[in-house]
Amino acid sequence: MSPLGPGEQPVTARTAPLVDAGAEWAGLRVVVAGVGASGFAAADALAQRGARVLVVDARDGAEECEKVRVLDVMDVRALLGDDAAAALGGDLPRVDGAAPDLVVTSPGWRPTAPLLAAATAAGVPVWGDVELAWRLQPPPGSPGRAPWLAITGTNGKTTTTRMLAAMLSAAGLRTAAVGNVGTPVLHAVVDPQPYDVLAVELSSYQLHWSSSVAAQSAAVLNLAPDHLDWHGGMEAYAAAKGRVYEGVERACVYNVADPVTERLVRDADVVEGARAVGVTLGVPSVGMLGVVEDVLADRAFVAERSGAAAELGTLEDLLAASGGTGPAPHVVEDALAAAALARSHGVPPAAVRDALRGYRPDAHRIALVAEADGVRWVDDSKATNAHAASASLTAFDPVVWVAGGLAKGASFDELVARHAHRLRGVVLVGLDREPLRSALRRHAPEVPVVEVERSQDAGVAQPVAPPTTALTGRAVMDRAVALAGDLARPGDVVLLAPACASMDQFTDYGARGDAFAAAVLARTGGADGDGGR
Repeated sequence: MSPLGPGEQPVTARTAPLVDAGAEWAGLRVVVAGVGASGFAAADALAQRGARVLVVDARDGAEECEKVRVLDVMDVRALLGDDAAAALGGDLPRVDGAAPDLVVTSPGWRPTAPLLAAATAAGVPVWGDVELAWRLQPPPGSPGRAPWLAITGTNGKTTTTRMLAAMLSAAGLRTAAVGNVGTPVLHAVVDPQPYDVLAVELSSYQLHWSSSVAAQSAAVLNLAPDHLDWHGGMEAYAAAKGRVYEGVERACVYNVADPVTERLVRDADVVEGARAVGVTLGVPSVGMLGVVEDVLADRAFVAERSGAAAELGTLEDLLAASGGTGPAPHVVEDALAAAALARSHGVPPAAVRDALRGYRPDAHRIALVAEADGVRWVDDSKATNAHAASASLTAFDPVVWVAGGLAKGASFDELVARHAHRLRGVVLVGLDREPLRSALRRHAPEVPVVEVERSQDAGVAQPVAPPTTALTGRAVMDRAVALAGDLARPGDVVLLAPACASMDQFTDYGARGDAFAAAVLARTGGADGDGGR
C-alpha cells in the first residue's frame, strides 16, 4: 500500500470515537514512534489516560534512556537501539500481545519509514503529536478548550508565532507559543491551568500527520521548495501546508505576494462565514492588512471596511523586531500576518502595537552584531534555504554576502539572479559549494567571489554528521569575516545568510551564527550592535 496523502488516515471503530479528552482512551494499544520532545509528551499523555503504550526509537543514548526510566513509572514499555530493530524494520510490534490500535509518530518520521508503512498496510491509523493533542482537548464548549490560531509557511513561522503570542498576551489573554516553535502543543492542551487561546506553529511534517485539526484562524505565510525529499514533491508539500486552512472558523490569512497561498485558501473546506484575509506590503484593499505610507493598516477587522482602517502601529515600531537593522520587508509581512490572526480573535489595535514595539527576535534571525567603520555586520544564520536568504538579502543594499554550507540538492539560480545587483562581493564557506559557485558564475559574473579554504578534517563531506570540531568551525568563520571585511566598504552590510544548512562544518545554525558573531566582535573590538546579544 502506498503512503497516504496529507491528512488521510484510516478510521477504525476503536479510534473513531476518540475526538476529545472525555472519550474512552483507557486500554487503547498505542505504539509511539520516537522518544524526543513530542514522542515523550505523547507517551506521557496517553499513559495518564490509561492507554497501553510502547515507545520505539533507534536511539539509545543517555537522554533517551532517562526518558524511558521516567515513562517506566507509568508502565510504558520501550524498545530502544538494537531492541527496536525489528519494529523499525517494518515488523509492526504488538502491544500487550495484540496488534496496536494506533501509531503516534514524531513529526520528522517519513511516511515511507518501515514502521509507519507497516501500520498503513495493516490499516492502523497513524497520527502525529498535533493530531493527538487536538483529540485530547476538553469537549467542545468546555471552559478549558482553547481555540487555536495556527501558522505555517516555508519561512517566518517562529517569528510570526512569537509575535502573535505577544499580541495575545498584551490583550490580557493567557496564551503560549506552541507546536513546532519548540514547546509541544500537548503540554498546553493537558495543562491543568487552561489557556484562553494558543498560538500554534505547524510544520509541513506535523500537518501531514493531522486529519481533524480545525483552527479558529490560520495563516500560510509563504511557500517555496523545501523538504521535497520528505514529501515527494512540491505538490505534496503545498498540500500539507494547505491542510492548516481545513475547518477554519474565522479567517484564512494569506500572502498577497504569494499567489499559491491564496489558492490554498480557495481550495480549503472551511466553516461557512470564514473569511479570506490578505496581507500585503502595499496599500491594502478592503478585507486586507497592509502598509499605508509608514502605518500598518487593518481594513479587514473594522466596522466600515470600505472607508476606514485601524492603525496597528508603524514601521518604526518594527525596528527592534528586525534586530536593529531596519524594518526588513519579511519582518513586516510576518507582523501583518500575526496581526491579522490576533485581530480575528478580537485583539484591539493598541495591544498589537504594544506587542510589536516590545518584540525582540530570537538569536540568529537578522540580528545586528556590530557596526564599525561604516560597515554593519548582520547574523541571519537561520536563513538555511534559498527562500529565507532571499528575504534577508532584500533588506539590504549593498551587501557582502557570506553564504554556503550543506546545499541539500537546492538550486540557487533564481536567488542569485534576483539579488546580483545588490552584491558587493560573496564569501563562500561550507563543503558543498559548487551549486552556489556555479549560480554566481552564471548570474553574477562581475561580482567578486572569494572562498574560505576547507577545514583541516573536511577532505570528505559527511552530510549527516559534523566533520569538524567547534574550534575548526570558529576558524572557518574567522577567515570568512576577514575576507568579508576586505571586500566591504563604508555603507555596506556584511550579511551571514547562508541559504544552506550548517551541519557540514557546525553542529547547527546557532553554532554557525555564534562563530560569526564572535569573529565579528573580535575584528571590531567588541563594538556591539543592538541585535539582542
